[in-house]
Formats: sequence, structure tokens, C-alpha cells
Amino acid sequence: MGYNVYGVGNAIMDMQVRCSDEFLALAGIEKGIMTLVDEERQKHVLDALADHQVNYCSGGSAANTIVGIADMGGTTAYACKTGSDGFGEQYLDEMKKIGVAIEVASSAGQTGSCVVLITPDAQRTMLTNLGISASLSADDISESEIAKAEYVYIEGYLFAGDSTRSAALRAIELAKKNHVKVALTISDPFLIDICRDQFQSLIETSVDLLFCNEEEARALTGLEDPIACAHAIHKHCANVALTLGKNGSIIMHQGDALPVEGVIVEAIDTTGAGDMYAAGVLYGITNGLTWQQAGHLGSHAAARVVSQLGARLPNPLTQDEIQQLLA
Repeated sequence: MGYNVYGVGNAIMDMQVRCSDEFLALAGIEKGIMTLVDEERQKHVLDALADHQVNYCSGGSAANTIVGIADMGGTTAYACKTGSDGFGEQYLDEMKKIGVAIEVASSAGQTGSCVVLITPDAQRTMLTNLGISASLSADDISESEIAKAEYVYIEGYLFAGDSTRSAALRAIELAKKNHVKVALTISDPFLIDICRDQFQSLIETSVDLLFCNEEEARALTGLEDPIACAHAIHKHCANVALTLGKNGSIIMHQGDALPVEGVIVEAIDTTGAGDMYAAGVLYGITNGLTWQQAGHLGSHAAARVVSQLGARLPNPLTQDEIQQLLA
């Protein structure tokens, strides 16, 4: 069986909890970004929020996108690394039930986890302990599986570690060898500070579709206006999907800037908004939609996920809903 998208990323169990801006300030946590921490730091934060409800959900940026595509009816596979623990078993079980092809042998060690702190403005701040995910390597990437895909989708977070970077680069190399397109998501603005040269090189030589948000685009280009940012990136990358939060997105394709309107909803939790947008776009372009239609689908998928707690949809978009959106 062929795949619309083969994803490569971290396997993370999310622990979502609401908190105030004051809590973040007092705890010395920088708001709105992902910070790598150890298990002790995670425990300290959760202990301080012991009277708050914690919601557990399988996550990981690229994994959320892969699950979103599968939920819409697409065909997907995922490469990751899980530990031989309860979180790991739950993670793999959930992915398989959704229909994601995932042939992962659990390794000795702890499955990655992330404390997702959600403030009243629906912004998410993440404290991530990669656990065994940090040891994902080039050896975990399957050429035979990649060769079956239309796109390989890589999360930028992989470039924060030596071993995971090798996995990402191997996946890109094998995709190019087998004439499979490459999509990359920047994932977080802080990554541009540490991986700028590598990202620039990949965008210029290997990436067919780049996903980024306004902040990431500005950091990447040094420009302020998002449309100018999109055009600047498009000079080096065939396709660009630049998200603008509630204002929608800009898709660059064949020299054209395609505006995609946002969908206005009451945001409860922005965790997974970009991941679900990417799911809509990737599902669309691998299932016969135009780029503009794919962006429209991505906007609706992202709007639905921010209207609830968690990065995955208990009630995904159905085929009937997708057809109605495109009518």
C-alpha cells in the first residue's frame, strides 16, 4: 500500500494543564515556546499545579499531523521511537487504531513526554523531556516505506539533537533518492537560532514544501511583513505555507501568493493548531485538491482543534464535511 505522507518525528505523551501567566512568571518559564527539560523539572512543575486537572494525550508535532491526515481518510506511516513503558504502549496502540502504519520496536528507556501549560489566552508553553525519542537515528528510517510515499514530512524539532538530526537528514536523502517530495515544518522560532544555516541549505536544495508561522518566517528572513517573508522564502522553495493565526495563511505556489482566510472560533487551546493546518494541506494536495482548497481545509482543521483541549480531534472532519467545505 502506498502512503500519502510518511512522517518522521518525536513520540511524545502530552500532559496538558491550565495555568496563569503569573504561574509562568513565578516559575521562570518563558511563555509560548518549547523548552527541553528533564523529568525532575517536569515533576516540579506538575507538583506545583497538583490541584489542577491534567489531560493525557499522545502527541508530538509531526505525529499530530500524521494522525490528522489519517483521520481525514489519508494513508500515512510514521517513524519514531518509544520506550518499553506504559506511555509507549499507549502511544503505539493509539496510532495503530487510527490506521497509521507504525512498525516501531519499543526500546529500553522512557517514552518522551511534554508538560503543556495552557494560559487563559489559549497560548501553549511546552516543557519537553524527549526521553528515548532523543535516540531516534538514521537506522530507524526505512527506505522501502519512504519509497511508497508521495511526501515525507519532517518536524523541525528533530534538528535540535545530533541523533534525531541524522534521522531527519537520512529521511530527506532517501526521499530525494526515490523521487518523493519533502515537506518540512520549522516547529519553533528558537530552532532558527541554532539551525539557521542548515534550514537555509535544506530550503534551497531539498524542501518542496515549507510550513512556518509568522514569527518563524520573520526570524528566517529578517523581514517584518508576512507577505514579504513568504515571497522571500518562495525564491528558494517551490511551495510555502505561512500561517497567520486567526488571520488565516498565505500559500506560495508557482509564483503566486494565495491568501487563505482564517476561520473565527473561540480558541481554548492552540496546541496542535499548526500541526492540524499542515494535516489539512498535506491531505489536500495528495488527494486531488488545489493548493487554495488544501489551505482552506487546513484552516478549518486548525480552527476545530483550537476549539477544544488537546492537539488531536475526537471528532475529525468527515468526508461529507470536507466536501461541503469545498463546495
